Amino acid sequence: MDILNEMTDEQLAILYIEGNNRAFDLLLQRNQTKLFSYIMFVVRDQDRADDIFQETFVKVITKLQQRRYAPSGKFAAWLMRIAHNVIMDSYRDQKSQNIVEPTEDNDLSNISSHDIVEGNIENEYVNAQVMTDVTRIMNLLPPTQREVVFMRFYQDMSFKEIAQTTGVSINTALGRMRYAVLNMRRMARENHVILQLD
Repeated sequence: MDILNEMTDEQLAILYIEGNNRAFDLLLQRNQTKLFSYIMFVVRDQDRADDIFQETFVKVITKLQQRRYAPSGKFAAWLMRIAHNVIMDSYRDQKSQNIVEPTEDNDLSNISSHDIVEGNIENEYVNAQVMTDVTRIMNLLPPTQREVVFMRFYQDMSFKEIAQTTGVSINTALGRMRYAVLNMRRMARENHVILQLD
């Protein structure tokens, strides 16, 4: 068995810094799907996501070769942070839209991507439709709100991890989530969509 497959991402990164290109190939293989999914979810455009993905890995290679990576047991978070910065740079370049501020108060206590309920076929169909509606509405959120929703519910990141990855305070990350939920509920009401799993 190839010993590289048993190494952590951090160990592979160090090996690559020391000149082992196979280590980087394995790092890319392990992380590309999750990273690309994150980028695609935020930017919602295949060509743009491809460009950002490639630019992210160019930056990763550069930083590794410059020995600007310190192993901390969180290579994936470091990678996501670089991708986040590349995405934000691309939005700055395009003079991105502003965050939408909600006008009412609410919380996110009853929304979870893990609300999969066992039941009859009818309930399963209704639940699948609700999740489809949720995804469609999430795609209408501003990028910063869509990003925090994706990290929290699709990648199971804590708010502390989200804050570190996106370079904001925990309060800002929580605020973005709160506004995302408020905006989703407002859009659901306006479009007569019921966001409740049976």
